[in-house]
Amino acid sequence: MFKSYTIKDIAKALNLSTSTVSRALNGSYEIGTETKKLVLDYAEKINYRPNPIALSLKDQRSRSIGVIVCEVANNYFSQAINGIESIAYNSGYHVIISQTHESAAREAANVQNLLSRHVDGLLISLSAETADTSQYRYLHEKGFPIVFFDRVATDIDTHRVTVDNFKGAFEATEELIHSGYKKIAIVTNNAHLQIRHERFNGFKAAMEKHGLPVPDHYVSLCAHGGMIIGEVEEALTQLMGLPDRPEAIFSTYDRLTTACVPVLKQLGYRIPDDVGLAGFTNSDVSGSFDPPLTVVRQPAFMMGQLATELLIKTIESKFPIHEYTSEQVGTELIVRRSSAKV
Repeated sequence: MFKSYTIKDIAKALNLSTSTVSRALNGSYEIGTETKKLVLDYAEKINYRPNPIALSLKDQRSRSIGVIVCEVANNYFSQAINGIESIAYNSGYHVIISQTHESAAREAANVQNLLSRHVDGLLISLSAETADTSQYRYLHEKGFPIVFFDRVATDIDTHRVTVDNFKGAFEATEELIHSGYKKIAIVTNNAHLQIRHERFNGFKAAMEKHGLPVPDHYVSLCAHGGMIIGEVEEALTQLMGLPDRPEAIFSTYDRLTTACVPVLKQLGYRIPDDVGLAGFTNSDVSGSFDPPLTVVRQPAFMMGQLATELLIKTIESKFPIHEYTSEQVGTELIVRRSSAKV
């Protein structure tokens, strides 16, 4: 069985004080050559390794950052995490990832768990259920480094990294309109999220620009953003069962967009023959769907990098930071056959 040895174990075995052993292991000039050799030889014999948690308690730094996302399997977040890790590890930081699965309660528990592990800062993308951000406001006011990305808390003045959600939604909706669709429904996620409002407003602005109505019954909410397939089935069944059913659907969220394809097929509708489809997704296989999907793609990797750079800069600042950056990056519209009116 593996045994983890401590400085106290070495001190007891060699009949030395723990402070002498500690200084010997750290190469202190205060320790004689013979004693230093005795300690180092014994440490090598028992395969001693320093305890990183103990070191972090001593130095008040763990060289680790916590990341909170809804789901690692989500295409956007997996790409963002790659960007986070690329900066963190090159800067000497470890990354601890936790998932909320769109639960506010789980998000709160994850925050406490990460704090108990003495992370030096947090990168946060809010869960769909999170309406109360007081725990983050408390930490921020105490000077704890926090950066929000993608799903941000607008009531806390700290660093944020987002995309131009309005423009991305506007362009995708206008592509559907230019293809000849006039009756366009929107499938969106929880109203708590700022990105939901920005993307809905972009959709609505494009429709209004072209004099097209947005009836209330053309707005369908999936609170868990496509993670629960039954919600998507219910939303699309309701929309496509309307007497004046939509000719096209715009989806505001990664999993929602990809989930619409099998659900529509299951309901007996062909894309784009019976209904057009466009939406936000970073899925690497969106071009391999049948038909290939018209998508709004976010620069997730770059967003993860930007958020991590801002967090590490905050962590390593020698002075309190009172001015914060709101980085906004652009989206890319990739037009494919799912939005082509037949």
